[in-house]
Amino acid sequence: MLTVIAALIGGVRGFQRAGALGGTRLDKAQYVVGYAIAFGLAGTFAGVCIARLFEL
Repeated sequence: MLTVIAALIGGVRGFQRAGALGGTRLDKAQYVVGYAIAFGLAGTFAGVCIARLFEL
């Protein structure tokens, strides 16, 4: 669940970043995908660390 939430937040953040840089529609799509992957991966690692910390 943490991975999905982090990926969604990353997608929104990527869209905002591309818009701030004056990107086109395709630039925004690329930023959305890139940020979603990066945030999702970070969320996955955080989830694994939390699970191991609490031995879930």
